[in-house]
Amino acid sequence: MAAGKPKKKNPRLASGRKRVRQDLKLNAANTSLRSKYRTAVKNVEKAVLAGDKDKATSAFALMQSVVDSVADKGIFHKNKASRDKSRLSSKVKTLVQASA
Repeated sequence: MAAGKPKKKNPRLASGRKRVRQDLKLNAANTSLRSKYRTAVKNVEKAVLAGDKDKATSAFALMQSVVDSVADKGIFHKNKASRDKSRLSSKVKTLVQASA
């Protein structure tokens, strides 16, 4: 026999089956939001590294709204969201000040 993962058993109770269906939907939604968060942060970092201040400021504004909405839903902790915004804000500010 193959030494793979053991086969998962299906729940017998209707409430358990419903819980499995709900968990699949919630997991997909959370994964999507987590990806959206990380992509928004990466876009700001890329713009800062490229030295494009217009793109960095617009990406930062978009990133703030994405980060806040994801943190409000509890996907990431509010302190992590605040920390990420603070760090990226200082990077964008130094980029704007350096180019001015």
